[in-house]
Amino acid sequence: VQLQASGGGAVQAGGSLRLSCAASGSTASSYTMGWFRQAPGKEREFVAAINWSGLATYYADSVKGRFTLSRDNNKNTVALQMNSLKPEDTAVYYCAAPRAIKVVPNPVEESYTYWGQGTQVTVSS
Repeated sequence: VQLQASGGGAVQAGGSLRLSCAASGSTASSYTMGWFRQAPGKEREFVAAINWSGLATYYADSVKGRFTLSRDNNKNTVALQMNSLKPEDTAVYYCAAPRAIKVVPNPVEESYTYWGQGTQVTVSS
């Protein structure tokens, strides 16, 4: 599976951005997809994950209620809608997928094998 993240940019606090992750491969729609982020000087952290069908999602407490993850399996894309952005959301955002299909969405970075290239999100106060 190859992943391509896009949609980052700069926005003021309180604003919104929509990130997208396009997956290639014949079984791309069968993979759980996750988003992680890494701020300068910090370790990469889990943001959200969605299962293969789109019916199950998992969010970090820090983004719950502000971020929404969805997927379109016809297009092999996953979208992370980010609302009410805060300066602390500033980071490089990565989409990721585990090696096996139909893995339960989870926040464990080590369970994700395939990674996109990252897209920068900058939120100013």
